[in-house]
Amino acid sequence: MSGRSKVRTCLWFDGRGEEAAEFYVTLLPESRIEDIVRPEPAGPALVVEFTLAGAPYMVLNGGPQFRHTPAASISVLTKDQAETDRLWEALLEGGGSAGHCAWLTDRFGVSWQIVPEAVPRLLGADDKAAAMRARDAMMTMGKIDIAALEAAFENA
Repeated sequence: MSGRSKVRTCLWFDGRGEEAAEFYVTLLPESRIEDIVRPEPAGPALVVEFTLAGAPYMVLNGGPQFRHTPAASISVLTKDQAETDRLWEALLEGGGSAGHCAWLTDRFGVSWQIVPEAVPRLLGADDKAAAMRARDAMMTMGKIDIAALEAAFENA
């Protein structure tokens, strides 16, 4: 147990947890599968422990009793538009659905927020009128367009 995180976020799946974890670790640096627990050697995984960009997670293939909900999401702070675009497209691939204001749901039903670093900077600016213009612009977006947010911020 040494080297493992004491606390992890657990994501409940109905059979596709290992596939989801394997996909998630391809998205960001400092991500990896750490351990897989299979009750039967050739059977499906019951638990998959993984790290996503340094944050510890685990998947539990627990069955159909519970479903994912936007009340719990994975939020990723992206450095620029290229990273935002790359993650947004990868997470929508294969059946995901775009939401509003940086939110989407991936093909496994997990909610994500893909938030460029510019968002908290602009929305938290001392110039409250400019911050409000940026917020209003963001409310019209699905995937965040950093240039459009900055333009709204600058245009009085």
